[in-house]
Amino acid sequence: MKHEGQFMKIQAVCRGEAKKLPGKTMKTGIFKHPVQGPVMVDAEGIVSDAVCNRKHHGGPDQAIYVMGSIDLDFWSRILGFVVEPGFFGENLVLEGVDSAKLNVGDRFSASEVVLEVTAARIPCATLSARIGDPDFAPRFKQAGQPGFYCRVLKGGMLAAGEDIAFEPYQGTKLPIPTILQSFRPMQLNAAERMAYLETPLASRFRAMLEAQTLP
Repeated sequence: MKHEGQFMKIQAVCRGEAKKLPGKTMKTGIFKHPVQGPVMVDAEGIVSDAVCNRKHHGGPDQAIYVMGSIDLDFWSRILGFVVEPGFFGENLVLEGVDSAKLNVGDRFSASEVVLEVTAARIPCATLSARIGDPDFAPRFKQAGQPGFYCRVLKGGMLAAGEDIAFEPYQGTKLPIPTILQSFRPMQLNAAERMAYLETPLASRFRAMLEAQTLP
């Protein structure tokens, strides 16, 4: 993982259209492919990128889904083939980034766009269907290399090959693997819940914590 202030490259920017999975009636935006040239990024993510199930995906707190090159290298070894950018439905692939070492609140700054890490990607049945393995979601969760969601703090144009800088969050550390594997609000004590609520955590996860703090 790069250190604070060091630059890395955006290896790929990916966008997709709504398509049906084999044997399914509902459409999904999981099929994404690298695009050439700059794209516009706003508070909802990459403009013209398909997001179909907005109950669980998308929105300002999960506007951009990112995988690190280290994540894709890991999954290439596990799956036995080269995992190309966009395979898991990610919008960006960042050089030298390992999602297992990131925390909520970490930031990535390109020339125009600023992103803030908000949550881990939680695997679902759509991901399993995309892989063609009904048991893939629990394997993905257990592996701890899920990629991460970001909110867009500053929108603008973004392109593959562009430099992007890393800035670690200085507050309470909420690691991406913790959200993925052991984020169980009912098992947290009051101090842990309050500490996690101090982070810029995605709203879907904040709601779970806040429900447990009600009198």
